[in-house]
Amino acid sequence: MNKVILMGNLTRDPEIRYSQGENSLAIARFSIAVNRRFARQGDTDVDFFNCTAFGRQAEFVEKYFHQGSRMLLSGRVQNDNYTNKNGEKVYSVQIIAEEVEFAERKSTADSNAAAGQGGFGGGAPQPNAAANDDFMNIPDGIEDGLPFN
Repeated sequence: MNKVILMGNLTRDPEIRYSQGENSLAIARFSIAVNRRFARQGDTDVDFFNCTAFGRQAEFVEKYFHQGSRMLLSGRVQNDNYTNKNGEKVYSVQIIAEEVEFAERKSTADSNAAAGQGGFGGGAPQPNAAANDDFMNIPDGIEDGLPFN
């Protein structure tokens, strides 16, 4: 079984491209920073993972996530090993996103909205804050554009 679940913050805005051909496919590439639960003194306490999403998931990531957004992602690990021009073997790993969800805390979303950064990207409606809980209310009608209906 090859399954990974990560929760972290995007290190930069997602980059989206479309494959060529008659049935073009959206491909989003992004990186997330994931805090380690425990770290030895002197070691880093954050890991960075390169991720790729395809199709509707890719369009969802591009539309609703930006640098600093908190994301819950499940997917699989894929090796991307190759031999470079100098004949040296290069080893790398990427995460193929299969499911992506919002993981913002209400307090973070509220402060982003107050700062004009909106957690849902430009032009999207801002969630209404619920009274004294850590969850965001999703605006009516937003479900129509989500890939997991």
